[in-house]
Amino acid sequence: VQLQASGGGLVQAGGSLRLSCSTSGCTLSTYTMGWFRQAPGQEREFVGFINWSGTYTYYADSVKGRFTISRDNAKNTVYLQMNSLKPEDTAVYYCAARLGMGDSAAGVYDNWGQGTLVTVSS
Repeated sequence: VQLQASGGGLVQAGGSLRLSCSTSGCTLSTYTMGWFRQAPGQEREFVGFINWSGTYTYYADSVKGRFTISRDNAKNTVYLQMNSLKPEDTAVYYCAARLGMGDSAAGVYDNWGQGTLVTVSS
């Protein structure tokens, strides 16, 4: 599964962005989809995941209440809506896919996108 993340950019603190993760040539509808991020000089950090049907989501405490993951299986796309952005949200954001239950550990995801940079200015 080749994933493509997009939608990153520069935004002021308090603003919003929506990231997308899509693929071509296969369907994402059977995959749990995770979002992770990595700031410069830091380890990759779990953001959240959504189950294959879109009926269950789970978030890291650092983004809970501000970020929302959704999916449109008909469009083969998963979204990360980010509101009330803070400078500490600045990172490269990655989407990842795995068959099976959601997990906060990056190591259990088998497929990764190339990442999209989000920069939040103060």
